[in-house]
Amino acid sequence: MFDFDMLGLAPALNDALKDAKFTQPTPIQNQAIPLALNGHDILGLAQTGTGKTLAFGLPLIDHLLAQPGKPAPKMAKSLILAPTRELVNQIADSLRNLTKNTRLRVATVVGGQSINKQIMFLSRGTDILVATPGRLIDLMDRRAVDLSSVKHLVLDEADQMLDMGFIHALRRIAPELGTPRQTMLFSATMPKQMEELSRAYLTNPQRVQVSPPGKAADKVTQSIHFVEKPAKPSKLREILSADMDALTLVFSRTKHGAEKLMKGLVADGFNAASIHGNKSQGQRDRAIKAFRAGEINVLVATDVAARGIDIPGVAYVINYDLPEVPDNYVHRIGRTARAGREGEAIAFCSAEEVDLLRQIQKLMKTEIPVASGVMPEAIAPKKPARRQNNNRRGPKPQHSGAPKPGGQKRRRPRRAKAA
Repeated sequence: MFDFDMLGLAPALNDALKDAKFTQPTPIQNQAIPLALNGHDILGLAQTGTGKTLAFGLPLIDHLLAQPGKPAPKMAKSLILAPTRELVNQIADSLRNLTKNTRLRVATVVGGQSINKQIMFLSRGTDILVATPGRLIDLMDRRAVDLSSVKHLVLDEADQMLDMGFIHALRRIAPELGTPRQTMLFSATMPKQMEELSRAYLTNPQRVQVSPPGKAADKVTQSIHFVEKPAKPSKLREILSADMDALTLVFSRTKHGAEKLMKGLVADGFNAASIHGNKSQGQRDRAIKAFRAGEINVLVATDVAARGIDIPGVAYVINYDLPEVPDNYVHRIGRTARAGREGEAIAFCSAEEVDLLRQIQKLMKTEIPVASGVMPEAIAPKKPARRQNNNRRGPKPQHSGAPKPGGQKRRRPRRAKAA
């Protein structure tokens, strides 16, 4: 283990790290940064909350500071792709803190915001472009951005980008990038498709892994309450009332469910807000900002926020509904116990969710301690009912080929032979 000041980083970076009170790197930073500084492609595996942003951000900024000159109009020197708007903003905020006393410019490109403002900002060029794939392609189609000078590519939370179907967007973006380039890919899980992705876009990558995929952060205390669906609202209020001032992130499976749950909590006197896909980007940004500042202490979210909230003060994560994708459970509870702090993850499980719980525990190779209730019998999925034969006239008679009474078979007229 080394200190950041032992890496030989640019003085401006060392000063920024000291201002942020970063002294010792996390395990993923400890492994990845020296390799990235030496120019290697990186395949990094680590769960959320382990410091991946600095793992790729520090070597990226150090390389850019060593390059002379400003970016040309519409040009970007480096590109970071992330699957959600929240994660893009989180990454950009972290990088701006590191580059505030340098000449480097950081730009963000996400959907849900004015594309004309983004075009105007990009017209001056940028050193670091942080983007969601969809909006970036929109800007490429408008010829508002030129990626031919990009010599550093970062794919953050690459497994979620695959889950969200961004692989097609990546295939569209990659050929437009400059070569040769350094590519760093970071992911919390390593499905088979991720192996194929790494072979396609990385050159002789150095693999760094700090924990097995599917393993929760060590400082998260987990528990589960077996509670039927109608009793979940009262159980949630009971838990929230026990620590009214704590920052608590509550996960709901659906957008409608998240909004309904939030409105019910507000009606009962809780200081709550919600973020989900039906909210505008401005509404989501304001809710996260208020949550970060402690102006609200309960944030109800769908999985859109599972990897896009980096708030060290989150004390509790409550899985009001278990996720249908087991990996998302790990990402959700990774929103607490960040930056070396401790946190608590609480889950509710009804009879309809028992199979989801079993999949989660199989992924993590551990059983979640039971806080209350008894595991109910799993409810088997309903089988589609067979169609009944409502033909009361009995089976249709077989057709004999004879003409129907009163009619004759129609014959095609013969074509006249050519003269």
